Amino acid sequence: MLLDSTKAKSDSGFSRLLDREAIAAWIFLAPALILLSVFVIYPIAYLCYLSFTTGSFTRAGVRWIGLRNYWRLLLSPDFWQVIGNTVYFTIATLIPSLIIPLGLAVLLNQSIKFRGLLRAAYFIPSITSLVAVGLGFRWLFQTDGVINQWLSAINIPAIPWLQSTVWAMPVLILLSVWKQIGFNMVVFLAGLQTIPISRYEAAELDGANSWQKFRYVTLPGLKPTIVFVTVTTAIFTLRSFEQVYVITGGGPMNSTNLLVYFIYDQAFAQFDFGYAAAAATILLLIALLLVYWQLRTTED
Repeated sequence: MLLDSTKAKSDSGFSRLLDREAIAAWIFLAPALILLSVFVIYPIAYLCYLSFTTGSFTRAGVRWIGLRNYWRLLLSPDFWQVIGNTVYFTIATLIPSLIIPLGLAVLLNQSIKFRGLLRAAYFIPSITSLVAVGLGFRWLFQTDGVINQWLSAINIPAIPWLQSTVWAMPVLILLSVWKQIGFNMVVFLAGLQTIPISRYEAAELDGANSWQKFRYVTLPGLKPTIVFVTVTTAIFTLRSFEQVYVITGGGPMNSTNLLVYFIYDQAFAQFDFGYAAAAATILLLIALLLVYWQLRTTED
C-alpha cells in the first residue's frame, strides 16, 4: 500500500510538471502562432473563400457562386495562354539558373585570385531592386536603346525587342536569370562545403579525373541543395511580377502575361476579385506541390 501511494504521488507530480511545461510551451509559442494566424492562415482562408464568390470592393458586397470562377478559368483562352507563358518562362529561367550558378560555385570554390571579389560581384544582382533593374533593362532593350545601337554598329538590323511577341519574353528571362544567379551560386557554395574532402581524395586514388569527380562525387553530394535551388527558383519565377509590370505590361498581344500579373490585372484593373482569387488559389496549389516534392525528395 505504501509503495502504491508513493507511486501515485510520483505520477501526480510528474503530470503536474508536464502540465506546467505544456503551459510554458504554449505561452512561448503564442506570439508566433498569432502572427502565423493573422498573416498566413487567415489570408489563405479568405483567399479560398473569395475564389467562390463574385463582386468587388467597389460593389455592394459579394455573392457566393460556387465553382463558377474555376470553370471560367478552365474555359478561358487567355488564362491558358497565361499558363503557357508561365510554364515557358519558368522552364527557360530555371535551367540556366541551375547550370550557370553551379558552374560558378565549383569554380569559385577553388583557390583562385580575387575569389572573394568575384563572389561579391556575382551576388550583387540578387540584392538589387527588381524595379530598378527592370527599368535598366527596358532602357537597354528599347528600339533606340543601347543593345540595338551595338547591333547597328556591326550591321545587324535593329530588333524591336519589347514590341515583338518573339523577343519580349527572352528579355524577361534574361533579367530573371541574371537576378537569380548570385543567390543560387551562394547556396551551391554552401552545399559544396558540406561534401567531405575525403571523398575527393578517395576518387583521386581510384584514378578519377575532374569530370568523374564532379559526376560521381559533387553531384550526388549536392542532391539536397539542387532540389532546394530548383524549388526556390521555380517559386521565384512563378511569382514574377515586377519585371512584367515595368518592362512589358504583359504585352505585346498578351505574350508576356504571367500568372501573377494576370491575377493583379483581374483584381485591380478589372476589379473581379473572385476570379483573381481563383487564379491565385491555383498558383498557391502549384507552389504547395513544389514544396511537397522538395520534402519528399530530400527525405529519400
